Amino acid sequence: MSLRARITSPEPTNGLSEESRLVGVYRAKLLEEIDLAEMSALAAAERRARLERVLGHIISREGPVLSSMERSQLIRRVVDEALGLGILEPLLEDASISEIMVNGPDQVYVERGGRLELLPMRFSSNEQLMQTIERIVSTVNRRVDEANPMVDARLPSGERVNVIIPPLSLTGPILTIRRFPRAFTLQEMIGLGSLDEHMLMLLAGLVRAKFNVIVSGATGTGKTTLLNALSGLIPNGERIVTIEDSAELQLQQSHVITLESRPSNVEGKGQITIRDLVRNSLRMRPDRIIVGEVRGGETLDMLQAMSTGHDGSLATVHANNAEDALMRLQTLSSMSEVEIPFVAIHDQINSAVDVIVQLTRHADGSRRITEIAVVDSHGREDYRIVSVCRFKSLPVAADGRVHGNFEYYPLPRRVAERLYMTSEAIPAAFGVAQSEDQLIMRRSAA
Repeated sequence: MSLRARITSPEPTNGLSEESRLVGVYRAKLLEEIDLAEMSALAAAERRARLERVLGHIISREGPVLSSMERSQLIRRVVDEALGLGILEPLLEDASISEIMVNGPDQVYVERGGRLELLPMRFSSNEQLMQTIERIVSTVNRRVDEANPMVDARLPSGERVNVIIPPLSLTGPILTIRRFPRAFTLQEMIGLGSLDEHMLMLLAGLVRAKFNVIVSGATGTGKTTLLNALSGLIPNGERIVTIEDSAELQLQQSHVITLESRPSNVEGKGQITIRDLVRNSLRMRPDRIIVGEVRGGETLDMLQAMSTGHDGSLATVHANNAEDALMRLQTLSSMSEVEIPFVAIHDQINSAVDVIVQLTRHADGSRRITEIAVVDSHGREDYRIVSVCRFKSLPVAADGRVHGNFEYYPLPRRVAERLYMTSEAIPAAFGVAQSEDQLIMRRSAA
């Protein structure tokens, strides 16, 4: 059996695949021949090159007899085990993979194009998987054990990592790595079918006119990707403060301050939360505040910032539709330690939130904006959401793809007036709600 076949073969030999046995043997031989103190003084690229040369000499001297391709694969696997994350290293280098999911040592899934795929590779044992996990979490001064069985971390290259181990996990150590999302422009997203030119014109006007925008969607719908694309519409020269759990936004403006929360250390101290950063950002004279995701008491601080002079702010929230997004914001705001009546939070949301952009991931893995909604209620009125754009899907095609059309509806009078007063054109596709607004639209277009 070739080395390539052995690498991809899920069948163990006496509990351990032949390829894993070879990797273990040559990793031990490599460690015998190198000076660890000398290696630690080298840069990462030099260290890898040195190990590859030493291992090449060992294989030439002691065997086995391999083709050039098999030899290169074995050297890479051994060095990956010694320096990197073992079998995960080639997956991290594959740009088509958006998520890596390790369900115990025997199952490795990836997500490509929104679809899950089981790979024919495995860890040799729970111990090898735990060594990989410990290598990841140790880089951020964290530890994982029975006393701390759940850990969130981030790789130096930006990937987000979640770990949960026994006794909480009954299927062995679970490792989930979410790749750093590539920055897409809104024009690129049009090419992917996520929105169209009419929606781009409207969103551009809303962002430039400093409407407060909430991007809503379930996990994996592309909220951060859209948030990053929308942030590109902010005029250069404004002071922008971004706040995230893991810094993923890639803003191109010249005046951007990037803040990242920090988990507690191994002693349980030193935690800096999103809420701490939102509060601090208000003292930094921001023109706009962008929060990667609101998920707790910081929601109240964000809403207060939006309604007290920081117009044009952006944030994301987990919700299945625009109405749920408002209810989710209300629930999250109540999680603050500040005792505020629900009616006051309701007023705050009506005052702060202008627009909700809803994202959906369809059965074929495609992601698109399925609704743009305006919050047209005020004060203590019940939430009144006016949809100005919706995606109407057609029955799933024979090829499994989801197709449909974007439908547009008249803009509320308040939105049309605000766009007009900020010299932003109203896209003709959205029309107007009343005859008086027809005049506003014609003046704006002129």
